This record gives sequence, C-alpha cells and structure tokens, in this order.
Amino acid sequence: MQFGIFSVSDITRDPVRDYTPSEAERIDAIVRIAQRADEVGLDVFSIGEHHNPPFFSSSPTTLLSHIAALTKRILLSTSVTLITTNDPVKVAEDYAMLQHLAKGRMDLMVGRGNTVPVYPWFGKDIREGLPLALENYNLLHELWRKDVVDWEGRFRTPLQGFTSTPRPLDGVPPFVWHGAIRSPEIAEQAAFYGNGYFANNVLAPNFHFVPLVDFYRERFVHYGHGTKEQAIVGLGGQAFLARRSQDALDAYRPYFDNSQIYGMSYTLEEYKELTPMSVGSPQEAIDKTMTFREGFGDYQRQLWNVDLGGLPVEMALEQVELLGTEVVPVLRKEMDAARSPLAAEAPTHASLVRAKYGDAEPRQPRPNANRGDNVTGTSPYRDSDPSVRPTYPLAS
Repeated sequence: MQFGIFSVSDITRDPVRDYTPSEAERIDAIVRIAQRADEVGLDVFSIGEHHNPPFFSSSPTTLLSHIAALTKRILLSTSVTLITTNDPVKVAEDYAMLQHLAKGRMDLMVGRGNTVPVYPWFGKDIREGLPLALENYNLLHELWRKDVVDWEGRFRTPLQGFTSTPRPLDGVPPFVWHGAIRSPEIAEQAAFYGNGYFANNVLAPNFHFVPLVDFYRERFVHYGHGTKEQAIVGLGGQAFLARRSQDALDAYRPYFDNSQIYGMSYTLEEYKELTPMSVGSPQEAIDKTMTFREGFGDYQRQLWNVDLGGLPVEMALEQVELLGTEVVPVLRKEMDAARSPLAAEAPTHASLVRAKYGDAEPRQPRPNANRGDNVTGTSPYRDSDPSVRPTYPLAS
C-alpha cells in the first residue's frame, strides 16, 4: 500500500492573511512540501498539469525532475498528465527521460482534463476529448514497448519507422494510472491494458466512485490480467488535521468558507461528513480512510491533497508532518492486518523489472546505427525485442 500527497498547483488568495502568493512563492513551496513528504516517509508525491491561471504546473516533468534531485526515496507521479492536449510522442519522451533521471522513482496518471479553453490552445476540440484520450494513450503504450513504430490514427500525423528516445529505463515502461471522474470508457481502457485505475474520490459524496471501481475490476478480469483483487486501484482525498479535532475545524473553516469549490452550498461539518474529506484529528483521518477500504475493497494507493485553497506553506508542511508521523504509520498496520493475501501490491519500477526479467539482467538499450536503419523501419537497437502490435477496440 502506498500513501502520499498530491497538489493541483493552484495559486489562491489566503483569506486569513489576505495575501496571494506569487508564482515563484508557490513553486518554491511545492518543492518544500515534496521534500518534507520524502523526509517523513510518505511514499508518493504527485503534481497536476494545468496550462491556465491560477495554476503553475504547466511542465510536470521539469518540476518532478528537480524534486527527484532533491529527494531520496519518494515516488514521483502526476495528477494528471493530459493525454488529450499533449502529443503522445512528447509524453513518451519526456516521461522516459524523467524515469531515467529519477532512477525509476516515478509513474504517471493520464487523463482528459476538463478545462475547456485548454483544448483549442493546443489545436484540439474538447468534444473529441474521449476519443483523443483513448487513441493517444494507445499510441503512448506502443511507443514505450516497441523500438520502431509504424502508426496511423485520426488525431495526429502518421509515424513511419519512428523510435522515441530515450527508451524506458531497463526496458520497462513507467507504470500508468488512468484517472477519470465519471467515465466508464477510461476505466475500460485501464482494464484493457492491465493498468491502474485512480478514482479521484473527492468533490463527490462518499463512495460515489464504487460502481466505476467495481466496473474496472470486472473488466480487468475480463481481459485476463488476474482476479478482481489483483486489479490496481488508487483513491484521492483531502485532509486538514490538528491534534485536537476542534482546532482543525477552527483553523480550516475560513479556507473552506472562502473556497469557490466547497463553501458555497454546505457547511464544513456537513461536507466532511458527506464526502471523503478528512478535517479533524489524526485518529479521525485514520478512521475515515479505513472506511474507504470497506467501501472499495483492498486498494494500492491513497493520496491526499494538503495545500489547496490558499493554505500557507507552513500549514501545508504541518499537514505533511501529521500524515507522515501519526496517520500513515497506523494506516499501514491496520490496512496490512485487514488486507486479503490475494490483493496485489502497489507497482514500483523494481517490481515491474522483477516481473519482466526475474533474476536475469534487465535490458539496457544501446543505439547502433550500423546494425539498424530506423528510416526503413528496422530497429536502431542491436538488442531489440519487437512485439506484436495489439488491436485497440476502444479507439475506433
């Protein structure tokens, strides 16, 4: 089981101090938050991708590469990588480079994105969002698994004899999660490839995503990847904690009440009762998170947002500290004690390498211009391991 934090990279006015941080301040803050997460023993730090104000994370791979150089063990991920408006060729190259620089300490979550103006900025039509997501990931999947790709689709120019570089570290592509708010088609795609499915699990009533997770598990079995227990599921959440429950409510209330997301229709007490948000003591966060397991079954990754809505960096760092020292150690023990022996472990680069090679040495691709001709579609790698191109029923 992996526990960690995620950020959507918003730049929001702090209603208590009546102060809006600059982009530079927020970028510096998120690096400090990721470092603290590493220091207190959290497993995952994840950052979103946005190309519009008031967000700053337009280049997740750049940010995560910098964080990788400053941390020792934490796994770095995204929440989300836009598979629709990004060229899948560039995604393949950028994230393979991040994988090398982070020495395998990374994976990514792909998704459509729901900010309407972003699509035309990148020459796309949001009405084609779902077909774009399906087709572009199909290509990304192939680019990471075949040294030479011939490909043709609806939304980009064809590829002939194309090799994306660098090749994935150890010949093992980064693990991919598919994130969606309400799309069974994305859950289907995750199941088709045997990838992970991440249910956002925020901005919705408790257990709202159980039907989609159950559907993903059923389709995972249908495509022959294993049992329902072996499907890879992640859940999102949000937390604001203090050692005393009332202190947490008092401190967080102005941020909740001034939020354009939360504070318009519900009181803080109502919202934390009706949704996956945890506001209270560490024990309350533990109790609430354990209910997720009861509703969704055993799962592999739990992420919380801790810096949304104008929280100053000092408060966000306190949240990371409480999660890492008081909440997660207890959850590890309780989740492990309740866990089915049939449940899958959370994938890592090391586990994927073992699954592919066993005790053998991993592949280390070496381009050799004398042994291949990429223009003619043969491999530029002397140790090429070509695979049969699968068919993609979802992309039509």
